[in-house]
Amino acid sequence: MDVQLILALVVGIAVIVFLVLRTRLDAFLALLIAALTTGLIAGQSLTDVLAAITGGFGSTIGNIGIVIGLGVFVGKILEVSGAADRLARAFLTMFGKGREPWAMGTVGSIVSIPVFCDSGFVIMNPLARAIARVKKGGYVTLCLALGCGMTLTHHMVPPTPGPLGAAGILGADIGAVILTGAIFTVCLLPVVVLYAKWMGPKLEPTLNAEVARDVYGENHDVKLAVSGGEDVHSKLGSVVTYRPEEYFGEAPAGKKFLNVGAFVSALPLLVPLLLIVANTVVSAIDKAQTGQLSGDYAPSEWAQPLVFLGTPMIALIIGIVLAVYLLLPRWTPRSKVHGWLSSAAADAGLVLLITGAGGAFGKVLQESGVGDALAEAIAATPLPAFLVPFLIATLVRLAQGSGTVAMLTAASVTLPLVSTLGISPLIATMACVTGSMVFSYFSDSYFWVVTRFTGLDGLNAVKGWSGITTAVWAGSIPLLVVANLLVG
Repeated sequence: MDVQLILALVVGIAVIVFLVLRTRLDAFLALLIAALTTGLIAGQSLTDVLAAITGGFGSTIGNIGIVIGLGVFVGKILEVSGAADRLARAFLTMFGKGREPWAMGTVGSIVSIPVFCDSGFVIMNPLARAIARVKKGGYVTLCLALGCGMTLTHHMVPPTPGPLGAAGILGADIGAVILTGAIFTVCLLPVVVLYAKWMGPKLEPTLNAEVARDVYGENHDVKLAVSGGEDVHSKLGSVVTYRPEEYFGEAPAGKKFLNVGAFVSALPLLVPLLLIVANTVVSAIDKAQTGQLSGDYAPSEWAQPLVFLGTPMIALIIGIVLAVYLLLPRWTPRSKVHGWLSSAAADAGLVLLITGAGGAFGKVLQESGVGDALAEAIAATPLPAFLVPFLIATLVRLAQGSGTVAMLTAASVTLPLVSTLGISPLIATMACVTGSMVFSYFSDSYFWVVTRFTGLDGLNAVKGWSGITTAVWAGSIPLLVVANLLVG
């Protein structure tokens, strides 16, 4: 193993931790400085390091930046119109007392099958905020459950690209991977919820002040929030958390505020999600029919309309239009709506920068060869067969941050060893995808999406998000052992 590459990784992570926790510099600058430091220690030229940083930043923002911006627009309209409050009350009634984390984890795992978890979390986060606002507590618990529920299916259930690509590389049956990934998800969901319920109250007092104010309002009772909030199920009708006058002022003479139901309130979220799902299904069918199973995908003429409408950017634009014209009174001044959207854009600005910088750091790690070096080293060790791809994916994830890159790298390195080790392609695939869930941290763009929207900073972000992803990683090991015994 190249000691220089390992040193580059260790120093890069140390730089981030030191700058974030011990200096006045924020995470955005810390990630850029760490990316420069890591690339130079790894032996890359200055021009190569800069190219990797700008390329990683640009590709990450290109993939998710527009979605984050549009997602916060939808969330803002849901907030000011009272739709988020109505949805929260409907959820509380539907799932019953004390089951909100289970609801968020379950919904997250379902949404993230067809939708990238980054996009899904941004879309569903207003619901978590609204439930916490109604209960006056438990926001961190809900966000951890939602985010990690999405992580489970994003890593283990095709048609998300990572598990789909790993299955293709290793020659595993896609249907078997979907079924096994779904079983693993069901088994690991209790780990998600239990960790969220254990760690959430511990982190609730550390919420970023701005996020706490946005979620709970000015009169934030920290002790009540830590306890999980009020038991509102017996008095949902009498608990008032949304007052339209706070956003609109008094209604003009002869005008009224809208009072739409939960279904209409859900349409700005539901329609984009259904369009994205339709895109996924149509694309899969079209690829199978046309044989475009690898390389760039060019949709057939019949598929183009749904593929276009189901692109996350287009789907969310439709969601914003629905939110503005279905949820806001027609007499709402244009200037007020523009002000709300401008406020949402300002709130998303730092999240975008940090997410892009996380992608830049991950790109530097990827192009420096740290992940490949770790993978080759672990493949040469005398481990039980099914643990080889698991540990390769684990180390690559730790090295460069991206779960998708980790599982695809592990599958590529494992492929020549499958017949030699006598391991089932299905088990090898599951080992790759579960190993890649470990310790999501600074170089993972999803880390920044979840922690920034949740309001966790520094070490508290690591305790919450890195901890819960490591818990499901550890929980997958006995599942792999059992699956290996059954499939052999």
